[in-house]
Amino acid sequence: TPELDYKHPQWCHSLKLSNGELTCSSPRGGNSRSSLATRCLLSCDRGYKLLGRSSVQCMANRRWSGTAHCRKVRCHVLPLVEHGTYSCNKGFVVDSRCDYTCFQGYQIEGDHYRVCREGGTWSGAEPTCADHEPPKLKCPLSRVKVAEPGKLTVTVSWDRPVATDTAERSLQLFRNGQESNSEFSEGEHVIRYKVYDQARNMASCKFTVRVEVKRCPVLKAPLHGYLSCSSDGNNYGAVCEYHCDAGYERSGVATRVCLLNRNWSDQASDCVMMEIKTDVRSAGALLDQFYEKRRLLIVSTPSVTDQYYKLQNIMIQTASCGLDLRHVTVIELLGTPPKEVGRIKGQYLEAEVIEGLRQALQISRSYFTMVLVDEMGLDRERFVNPTTSEELYSYIEEYLLTEEEQERLEVNRDLCD
Repeated sequence: TPELDYKHPQWCHSLKLSNGELTCSSPRGGNSRSSLATRCLLSCDRGYKLLGRSSVQCMANRRWSGTAHCRKVRCHVLPLVEHGTYSCNKGFVVDSRCDYTCFQGYQIEGDHYRVCREGGTWSGAEPTCADHEPPKLKCPLSRVKVAEPGKLTVTVSWDRPVATDTAERSLQLFRNGQESNSEFSEGEHVIRYKVYDQARNMASCKFTVRVEVKRCPVLKAPLHGYLSCSSDGNNYGAVCEYHCDAGYERSGVATRVCLLNRNWSDQASDCVMMEIKTDVRSAGALLDQFYEKRRLLIVSTPSVTDQYYKLQNIMIQTASCGLDLRHVTVIELLGTPPKEVGRIKGQYLEAEVIEGLRQALQISRSYFTMVLVDEMGLDRERFVNPTTSEELYSYIEEYLLTEEEQERLEVNRDLCD
């Protein structure tokens, strides 16, 4: 290890930086540039980029703490301009200027020249050489076609448009829409054509094809039900079948047909609440009526004066429409024997049925409680405090509704507003 000597004027080798500049400071002061502990700042001339350390120091091992060199900055090669060219006075180095010119018949649009900047990027943006006179294009006339009875489409054909250009250069013709001699569905179809010359000047035209189909008025789905229709739903010959939600029964014809006179056969059907028999002798017979059809919300209270029950009763009354949309029937078990009462929508249950429900679902008479039972008769959730309609709705939608029921709920959600 060499003996440290801060007074040695040439401790490290002389530092050089081609195409750059060194700014050094030494403990010796003055112009000493290579004595021990000398620190040099490195920078490059204009048009060059520093690669390596921007600051180095002469260390005890007689070596500099790092190296660097200056590399000439170059801009990327400019791409060729369509219908034009360019020339550069210094190639693609810093401060080089490249001037653009267009071929005969084209005019330059944008920057006329670009300069290679110190950061290695070009000033401005790439210009274009343009021919401003567009070609000429004429489309066929618009037309209306009527579909034959029992059909939803029409075959339509036309002659391909002809395009011309004063420059007599090759043209490119593009179509947006269906092609000629294809099947068009009901409604209005816009066919657009565009043509481009070599200079990318564009001309366009359009025409419409309207297809009409004989139709009956759109049928409305019954409340608490839905329709399944053949063909397109309401065109001539379409058949629509009425279906009812779980817990509802159809009243009226099963199907209706769209006739040639654009009217439907027969009258609309309705979906009415299924008849609940409360004069049964067992809880099983009662529950069987709801199996795979309805969900149950069983409310139990030791007394109708119970504050929890009073509050819950008010909330259930305001939520009755929403519960019905979610296929939920409310059963109330009120009081204690011998004055215990069980009821469904104003219909009263036998004492044996009340007792059977309590035993089957383990419902106590001692305190307020609510039990939510799914359509398979399974106990899914219990509430011992009053529950808002939003909480009930949220639980039912998240855990009990099928995907199809969710979709129908979204369609009919506004019915309860």
